[in-house]
Formats: sequence, C-alpha cells, structure tokens
Amino acid sequence: METSSENALERFVIKARELFAGEPDLDKRWLALRPILAELLADAEVREASKQWPVPSSVPGSGGHRGGNLLFYEDPDYGFVVNGQIHEESRRQGEPKRAHDHGRIYTAYGLLDGHERIVQYERVDDRSRPGYAAVRKTADYVAAPGDIHLARPGDIHIEVNVGERTVAVIIRSARDGIATNLHGRYDLETNEYRESIGPRQIAAEMLPKKRPQAPMDQQDG
Repeated sequence: METSSENALERFVIKARELFAGEPDLDKRWLALRPILAELLADAEVREASKQWPVPSSVPGSGGHRGGNLLFYEDPDYGFVVNGQIHEESRRQGEPKRAHDHGRIYTAYGLLDGHERIVQYERVDDRSRPGYAAVRKTADYVAAPGDIHLARPGDIHIEVNVGERTVAVIIRSARDGIATNLHGRYDLETNEYRESIGPRQIAAEMLPKKRPQAPMDQQDG
C-alpha cells in the first residue's frame, strides 16, 4: 500500500516490482511499464530535483570518453535499473551519422525535460557480412517532456540534440555498462558495424534525502 512517506521513486519501484512479478512476457511487461514510468516523469518533486542532477559526462571516472548514466536504483530481485541521463544544451545537430542498439537489454526512455529528436531504424541486410549492417529509417519525431520511447533488444535508434538541455529517466531490464552486454554501433554513412560496451554507471540520488523530523518536545517553540 502507498503511504504519504513514499516518494515518487519508491512508488515507481513498488509498482514495477508488482508488474515484473505478475507479467512474464517481456514485450507485454515493457508495454505495461509505460504508464508507471509516466507517473514518475510527471512528479513535480522529481522534475525539481533533476535540476541538480550531475551531468554524467562531468563526473570523473575510469570510463575515459565513454558516456555515462546516473544509477538511481537497481532491483535486487528482478534486476531492472532506474537511470538518469542529461544532455547539455548545445548546437542543434543535423542528420545523424551514427545509431546504436542496447544489446540484449529492454529499455524505456522517458523524457523529463527538454525536447529531443528520436530516429529509429531497422536492419535490411542479411547479416552475413561481418562488420557490415545496412539499415533504413522507420520513424523520425521530436519527443517532448513526458514522452516515452521503448526499445527492445536489438532495436536501432538515436537521440538527436535539437539545441536544448534534455533530461531523461531510463528504465533498463538489467544493469548496462558491462562486458556481457555489448551495444551495436551503426555508421549510417559507411554501413560499418561494431560492438562496444554501454554507458558507465554512476551512483547518484534521484531525490534529496529527507532529514528526519525531531520529536515535538525537541522542536523550537
């Protein structure tokens, strides 16, 4: 049961765990996750807290130039994680030259703030040539706050900067940034294909921890 002491992340985790326990079909599970994530994205406390989240690329680490995700939660039983991502404001990008997939991981990418162009692709080659992948575009739209993009294992896509700072909450079926889950990397100009490790995971707090309230007899006045 929900109580007034639960914050938005805790409510999300409770509902997600109930969903994971009751729905074994992975495709149906991730479709059903959409409204639960939508509640988290709409929470005013989460939106306000996100203004203070560190930009992953600014956090020192051993990942070199590899991108990063903020790691807010990892479920001990079902393995799903709650990540955060921030793209700083920069020049509007042109047509994408690269795209990627998330390997074997299911992903729900929910935009919390700003606008991003989401472009999706599918493979059209027979996969017989090592290091080669031909793709064609299947969707191209601008996502707004509250929009959620679902990516199944192997789904090819790219988020394109439209000149705004963006903040996203990402739900993954398992922790990323590990050697046993490699992302597919697609060069859209040369059709070159390779695989590499995903984003490094940076432990962070989604919401500020509430300080315990002193008993009434210890409060001033």
